[in-house]
Amino acid sequence: MNELRFGLIGYKFMGRAHSKAHTEVPMYMDPPEGIVKAVLCGRDGDWVKNVAARLGWQDTETDWRRLVTRDDIDVIEITSPSDTHKEIAIAAAEHGKHIFCEKPLALNLADARDILSAVRKAGVCHQIGFNYRFAPALVLAKELIDEGKIGKVFHVRGVFLQDWAIDPMSPFVWRFNKKICGSGSLGDLGAHVIDAARWLAGEIKAVSGISKTFVTERPEAARMEGLSGRADADAPMHKVTVDDGTCFVCEFANGALGTFEATRFAAGHKNDLRLEINGDRGSIEFEFERMNELNYFSRDDDDGVQGWRKIQVTEGSHPYIKYWWPAGHVIGFPETFCHELYEFVRHIHEGTDCEPNFEDGVKCAQVMDAVDLSITRRAWVDVDSL
Repeated sequence: MNELRFGLIGYKFMGRAHSKAHTEVPMYMDPPEGIVKAVLCGRDGDWVKNVAARLGWQDTETDWRRLVTRDDIDVIEITSPSDTHKEIAIAAAEHGKHIFCEKPLALNLADARDILSAVRKAGVCHQIGFNYRFAPALVLAKELIDEGKIGKVFHVRGVFLQDWAIDPMSPFVWRFNKKICGSGSLGDLGAHVIDAARWLAGEIKAVSGISKTFVTERPEAARMEGLSGRADADAPMHKVTVDDGTCFVCEFANGALGTFEATRFAAGHKNDLRLEINGDRGSIEFEFERMNELNYFSRDDDDGVQGWRKIQVTEGSHPYIKYWWPAGHVIGFPETFCHELYEFVRHIHEGTDCEPNFEDGVKCAQVMDAVDLSITRRAWVDVDSL
């Protein structure tokens, strides 16, 4: 078996999720190439060495520019903040590395298109981190839709709700700084819903949106802790430059109507991505906080027994479940990263296009930029006009 030597940039939330997948995919999923945790890259030399030792990486770098030029690295994984994606991805492509990049692909559509152009020119494999596509229940939903089980789609309803930012003293971390993250709830959360909706129901044609920043200033972060962080009592205040919540309506190219909401201000919701799709033959409903279940309604059932059915997506015949546990033994959030890594390695091995790839990242950026423009103009915007 050949080996793929990975260089991972970033070692906090997403970096640790990816590192876990690197350990578990060879243990459970029998990938077609060997996966080597070669180099972990981060700016703080002592910290990155400590994390690398804990997570099982062989070596460390403190400058991604050195990492992408190393002859002993085959794949670059980018899990650092969004403002770093473009420069790293283009440099990695120019050095012939396969690239995995967390979403959003870039700060804006123009940068995303530059990245896509670079990887196409280099001829390298590229995949974007829309990990929710790899929840088995959502893959099953895709199969049912493609088989025509719900028929012609009329409505797509998507939300991603969190509540970690409600406290006005929650500190000013990079996720509140547009120069670093590109956008707030729309890019952080809404991107996942947009991608899943495109994947399940087709391209989005036109959008009209509204957004709100509920807390306009936040105290400077003394240190990061998970998604947010901690501020000192006398910390200086910084202006929030991104949205706290965004809603938009849309029309799909196939004529379906869509409604979408992304917010960090929905009390009681921790990581609540929900999708419902209604067609002329039935409906499907998915909630990530109950990620092993898919709700399905069929109008083809006899009148007397019609009703929503809950499918426990843990059978060996369900997508990816054969790699894990017996029926009824559920999987969780980390396994979605295992599934996407397995598929990335498989596509590199086969020399085929990854899915989702940077083209999907560009399509998502196009929708998000159209939403932003519609908010500015207070008018409908055709996505393909951008």
